[in-house]
Parts: sequence; structure tokens; C-alpha cells
Amino acid sequence: MKKIVLAVSALFATMGAAQAQMQAPAASPLRFLAGIGYSAGGDKLATAEYTNGSSQNIRAGGGFYFTGGADYRLNEEFSVQGTVNFHVDDTTAQNGSIRFKRFPLELMGYYHSTEQLRFGVGVRHISSAKLTSSGAADGLDVKFDSTTSGVAEVEYFWTPKMGMKVRYVKETFKVKDYSDIKVKGDHVGISGNYYF
Repeated sequence: MKKIVLAVSALFATMGAAQAQMQAPAASPLRFLAGIGYSAGGDKLATAEYTNGSSQNIRAGGGFYFTGGADYRLNEEFSVQGTVNFHVDDTTAQNGSIRFKRFPLELMGYYHSTEQLRFGVGVRHISSAKLTSSGAADGLDVKFDSTTSGVAEVEYFWTPKMGMKVRYVKETFKVKDYSDIKVKGDHVGISGNYYF
């Protein structure tokens, strides 16, 4: 009888361990992400002059950017990431606005030196960059040709779901129908991403 009780107890213990393993699956290599950042740099495209005497420059590499995409862990050392972004530098007043907007697509490859730190390089493609204005600043309507550029960045993970990136982008825009007119969009940026 004692042997039967021990055998049943061992069976239940084994079943409990198996059930615990089934309830805690391994982390998926595919994660989605959303983020926001700010960049500075690039040539001056326009200057907004305000009635109080102050001014603000719109730059080809400046502004806020918003990111969404997917991240895939290939193995312990390497991962890849694809994102769609909205990058905009603008200024708005009661009587007008100036805005430089672009929609970059990015593909990055990363090397993980530790679980918290990774280094990445990749490409960034923009197909619809545009400088526009309205109101008192009306008259700016400049479109740019598609451009592909290089990206290098470092990302530090505060937690497995929260990362901070510092990046450098080397970028050049050509004015549409005037390919000899070039604008440098080189910039540095810092952003925060949430992975889910």
C-alpha cells in the first residue's frame, strides 16, 4: 500500500511539473514594437520668423519621429528589425506653419554583445519627403526624390520590454526635377521603444 501511495504521489508530481512547463512557454523570437524619438542635424530648409522677434529653423535631419514595426531574434547573438516611421520637423503659429515630413522604411541587423546591449547597422529608404507651408508662410512646396541611406545605432534595454536607442543617419535629399540641388539630412537621434 505504501508503494502505491508513493507511486501515485510521484505521478502527480510529474504531471504538475509538466503542466507548469506547458503554462510557461519559451519567449517568442518575434516581437512587435512602438517608439518615439527626436533627432537633430541636417541643412536648414526654412526659417520661421515670429512677431515677438524669435525664429525657428526647419532642418532636413531634425524633428520628432514615430516608429512601429517588428523585431526578430535569430539566435543569442543576432536579430533583425523592420520598421515604418513618420519623421517630421515643423513649426506652427496662429497665422501659419512650415513642415518637413518624410516616411522612412528601415531594415536593421543587430549584434547582441549582452542581453542589455546591442549594436545595429542598416538601411533607410524614403520615398515621399516634402516641405510645405501655409498661412503667412505660404509659398513653400518642395518635393524630394526617393533616397536610400545608411543607419548605425546602439540600443540599451532597461528591461526586456523597454529599450533606448542612440543613432546616426547619413542622408542626402535631391530636390525633385532638380537633381543637382542636394540637401544634407545627416542627423543624430535618441528614442525610446516598447516591445510587446
